[in-house]
Amino acid sequence: MRLLALTAVLLLGANGAHAASFALADHCPPSFDMAEDGRCHLVSLYQMYTAAPGQGGLRVPLPELKGSYTPQQIDLGRLLFFDPVLSGDGKSSCAHCHHPDLAYADGRTTGMGASGEGVGPARRQGDVLPRNTPGLWNVGFLGRLFWDGRATSLEEQSVGPLFAANEMASTPDHVRQALAMNPEYRRLFAQAFQRSANQPIALEEVATALAAFETSLVSLNSRFDRYAHGDDRALSDSEVRGWNVFRGFVGRCTQCHVPPLFQSDDLAAIGAPPVPGQPYDQGAGVLPPADPALNGAFKVPTLRNIALTAPYFQAGQFAQLADVVDFYNAPRGHAVPPGAKVELHWHIHMRQAELPPQDVADLLSFLNALTDTSMSPQVPTAVPSGLPVIPRLHP
Repeated sequence: MRLLALTAVLLLGANGAHAASFALADHCPPSFDMAEDGRCHLVSLYQMYTAAPGQGGLRVPLPELKGSYTPQQIDLGRLLFFDPVLSGDGKSSCAHCHHPDLAYADGRTTGMGASGEGVGPARRQGDVLPRNTPGLWNVGFLGRLFWDGRATSLEEQSVGPLFAANEMASTPDHVRQALAMNPEYRRLFAQAFQRSANQPIALEEVATALAAFETSLVSLNSRFDRYAHGDDRALSDSEVRGWNVFRGFVGRCTQCHVPPLFQSDDLAAIGAPPVPGQPYDQGAGVLPPADPALNGAFKVPTLRNIALTAPYFQAGQFAQLADVVDFYNAPRGHAVPPGAKVELHWHIHMRQAELPPQDVADLLSFLNALTDTSMSPQVPTAVPSGLPVIPRLHP
């Protein structure tokens, strides 16, 4: 299997400026094969299994990815993802908030958008956002995006932060003009979408390319996966016990974090604690048409690479995984502020007992076995705009 490839040859022009010539990959990313339609399709052992989904079993089939794309569209999306040219001030790329060294999250309690400088927890001087930045691993399987589930496709989601005044602070006109003025991007878009370079770059093509790249972010090679596929030695005794706690009657974690992706499209009100000094976040309950049953409800996040994406919950209320487990192990609804009208998810409402300390320790061990970034795409060293690419945190 090969990493997504982009070859960049730097040429010194007559005026002394550097111009880059980029070649889009003609092969699929790791764990994807080229089909007869010329698009990349995921290949995984999970696709061979036939167990009923949603039961917490080991060998459960994967759902289908929501879209399929050509290698060129995926690679073009990779360039756009790391290129600040799309932002209003030309300083922030998608990767500034979804950093590959932070499991495509940012390590902050809540995100920081427009005018921010730096990456990760050290990012500063920008607009502080109200919610935590979710990681992007396995987002291609989702039918709901954002914490409140308001987007139903990656294409729809991609333009949300792009045109939000407090995030990337761009506009449709800026994106079209910035790309139209760049000969490399005009050529690359024409190649990726098999059309003439004389045609204008459409916003739909930008959204498609970003969605294509994000769909390639697949994490399915953790030690848990090796265990699921038959390697009994892949997990320690504690991790095996933790897996049984995770899917057991008391823990019931699989009811929401459904294997093998350990996520779902459900919106669940779990009674998350409030952020001090802030109104209680009503989540999906305030989206039109307003539904009081969804007050305080948020989309169930993935647990894949969960050990890499602290802090946790929709506003980073918990710094450590142990804090999250303690929250679920406490009496239901204990963190809901007085007067907040929240209908707790049935799983939270019906829990009958608390986990003993050994079960908690084993559960935490198991969660750490869900880490896998082996198919992380290569971060480009240069992008067609010539703007700086994010610094790596872990070279």
